[in-house]
Amino acid sequence: MVSKVKKNILKLRESATLAINEKSKNLIKKGKKVYRFGFGQSPFQIPEKIVEILKKNAHKKEYLPIQGLPELRKKISKYLFKKTGVEFSEENILITPGSKEAMLLMHVAFNGEILTPAPSWVSYEPQAQIGLNKVHWLETSQSNNWFPTAKELEKKLRKIGKKKNLILILNSPNNPSGAVCENLEELAKVAKKYKLIILSDEIYTDLSFDNNYKSISKFYPHYTFISGGLSKWCGAGGWRLGFLAVPNGLKDFMKSLKSLASESYSTVNTPTQFAAVEAYDGDYEEYKLKVRSILLAVGTYVYNNLKSNEVLINPPQGAFYLMPEFKNKKYKTSSELCEAILNETGVAMLPGSDFGFNPKKMLARLSYTDFDGVEFFRNVSDYKSISQEMVKRYAPNVVEGTTKLSNWAKNL
Repeated sequence: MVSKVKKNILKLRESATLAINEKSKNLIKKGKKVYRFGFGQSPFQIPEKIVEILKKNAHKKEYLPIQGLPELRKKISKYLFKKTGVEFSEENILITPGSKEAMLLMHVAFNGEILTPAPSWVSYEPQAQIGLNKVHWLETSQSNNWFPTAKELEKKLRKIGKKKNLILILNSPNNPSGAVCENLEELAKVAKKYKLIILSDEIYTDLSFDNNYKSISKFYPHYTFISGGLSKWCGAGGWRLGFLAVPNGLKDFMKSLKSLASESYSTVNTPTQFAAVEAYDGDYEEYKLKVRSILLAVGTYVYNNLKSNEVLINPPQGAFYLMPEFKNKKYKTSSELCEAILNETGVAMLPGSDFGFNPKKMLARLSYTDFDGVEFFRNVSDYKSISQEMVKRYAPNVVEGTTKLSNWAKNL
């Protein structure tokens, strides 16, 4: 019988990050102690003033413009200019139900091929698959902080050959490594030389621990798209509010994205868009400073207590991820490794193979957000001095899970 589902869709599987979250929940329901290091979700409460604006607008039921609330697009335009120095016209900003949807629309509209570094977020390749765009992987190394060098990028482009359209996806701070890209200007020069389009996934950029928002758009504004949203810095993942900023010269691309939006989700829910105006217009630097400081303290604790001769790991730089590499000869793939760790310790992580690495590399993504962010946040009076004792008190699951993981690695 001929399949009723398209071949490219049949190849898809459930998102690894969402799958590990569901698996962890099911194991917990069965009574198993699980340390939820697999799912990357902000543990912090959304700032109260933003929540109040949502409540005040909850009665509004009218459809907003397809492209999004004009006032919100204007605020995001100003926000991006302040952060990057690049002017994205409000007419070239599309409000989407999460940045994930923004990137999916871009993949569907784009006629070309995709180049993404390994490691990269689990959904880049499946979304390209949905858009029928071939994916090229550019493997990186720990020594280069999990980002490609300019030479590596150019070498890969020469190997691919001359292509009319090619998107390079960059994500900094990076999911899954938590690393920040320090050579954006060099990469921008190569991109300009080869006339690449860049999708700069900046969903974690407000969670850079050095408090320095870095965007490749600063060095290559004419062909850099920026995606972002409220899920990470604002803790509003379930609100599903994202955006895509399109370079001002690509009006046809913007027009196509808007048409796709009109034929899929129509418009993002109305109350959340009004609340997002406050999120992008209000002063939340103190909130962000405290969030970053807590995440840095927790991430540093994990790093200091996990690094060893058995576990190679770079220090945290942003977001809420670390990417440990385990020395072992027992397991054949990183999936087998993570399955054994979950069964034997209760620590749930995702294998490096989910992020584009060779399955034989014993890499895993560790998300250190399994703690009560509301309580931790409330008890921090001085974000400049968060002690290990505070981490132990307010992030006990992270501490205990790290100990179990460290002890397990020593017995490999």
